[in-house]
Amino acid sequence: MEHSVPPLNDKSLLKHQTYINGKWVDAKSGQTFEVFDPATGKLIGTMPEMNKEDTEEAIKAAAAALPSFSKTTGRERSKMLRKWYDLMVENADDIAKLITWENGKPMADAKGEVTYAANFFEWFSEEAPRTYGDVIPATVPGNRVYTIKQPVGVCGLITPWNFPAAMITRKIGPALAAGCTVVAKSPGETPFTAAALAELAHRAGIPPGVVNIVTAMKNTAEVGSTLTASTTIKKVSFTGSTGVGRLLMKQSADTLKKLSFELGGNAPFIVFDDADVDVAVAGAVASKFRSSGQTCVCANRLYIQRGIYDKFAEAFTAKVKEFKVGSGYAEGITHGPLIHDRAVSKVEAHVQDAVKQGGKVLVGGQKMPELGSNYYQPTIIRDMTEKMALKNEETFGPVAGLFPFDTEAEVVEQANSAEVGLAGYFFSKDVQRCYRVAEALEVGMVGINTGLISDPAAPFGGVKQSGFGREGSRVGIDEYLITKMVTLGGMGQPLQGS
Repeated sequence: MEHSVPPLNDKSLLKHQTYINGKWVDAKSGQTFEVFDPATGKLIGTMPEMNKEDTEEAIKAAAAALPSFSKTTGRERSKMLRKWYDLMVENADDIAKLITWENGKPMADAKGEVTYAANFFEWFSEEAPRTYGDVIPATVPGNRVYTIKQPVGVCGLITPWNFPAAMITRKIGPALAAGCTVVAKSPGETPFTAAALAELAHRAGIPPGVVNIVTAMKNTAEVGSTLTASTTIKKVSFTGSTGVGRLLMKQSADTLKKLSFELGGNAPFIVFDDADVDVAVAGAVASKFRSSGQTCVCANRLYIQRGIYDKFAEAFTAKVKEFKVGSGYAEGITHGPLIHDRAVSKVEAHVQDAVKQGGKVLVGGQKMPELGSNYYQPTIIRDMTEKMALKNEETFGPVAGLFPFDTEAEVVEQANSAEVGLAGYFFSKDVQRCYRVAEALEVGMVGINTGLISDPAAPFGGVKQSGFGREGSRVGIDEYLITKMVTLGGMGQPLQGS
């Protein structure tokens, strides 16, 4: 049984089954897995522990729905997505409560995520009628060449726990807009938000089989390999670690699937001497500590030019000391727990490694057992060096390491030394430097004088081992489309009767 269920306005949004072919179902085996509140460590509910057989059933449902759904007009699909968006907005408070319940982020963050998540449905409802082809001037006389865009087919989507709503909508939105049907593997740590979204899809009139949700915890790898091995699945989109991305790519090789991966980051955050320090500090707070540092675009390495290093460190520390850590439902809380004990262990290891090698803790640096086992103090460490683990590994937690640097060329080289390249940030008032550094950073996304870059209108994705493909923006729907070329011959005849 679930414990401490959030007081939902619409209790029917809390599901303990999963959604396949328009119906709420259990795993065929009858097995379930337990979901725990990261704030308290207590059991909050169970969901079906699905396996290969269940996943294949979901794939069959998606395949059966594809012929009719892919023939709907873009305008018809637009109206479905818009209705789904409207329902998310109407139920935003309940969805936010579910996110805080299973993810731990404060309600203010959760409400922000719901708005962000819903906006992907709104955005792609507007893109659905606009999948234009081209008319191409042929080089062969008498030929007429044009292209059309068609849905790639049944898609397998695998999403993470750090944004339980937004990571699902960012993938399902463009897939449905393109005319694809989907099988989505929701995160084992946060399955209830995805189930609530599926309930709203049902109410929005999304046809049975178009959206299917598979839940699993211990069988996650089995579900993933079923999706990648299936000849029915034509496209896989995954957000998660680089290591798992490599595995899924290998598994997808046998069937040569279309892939888009948004993988790990190790974002550099650079503050030049000519920056507005207050603006840079606000950007660092937003980028580093949003969701307690558990986002893939979080600032991980903060490079501060020596001329303002001490001033920045002092101002940044003062801001972080204002944070209020606790349960996400409590009034005034700015930061919640980490997702589980493994996350806490990694954060603690990075802090201890830095201190052992000469780093100085300015604030934080300790667990918070008085709040619960998954809480860790927001932490700033100065005098970081290139040999410390935090420099080379994504912390995914509330630790900011401050690295000093001297020159522009030096810091760009350090920033680009990572094997990943998702997001990067820098602060400067020099317009020429803004162009120079933005073009030199080896990342897929750059924030200049801002710590927040996510926007449904902007293409989201990385380079190097942070993956490939883009989500959101006008190009996001292309990941779910194929371009078909058509050539008509014998078209250069003179007018009849001439």
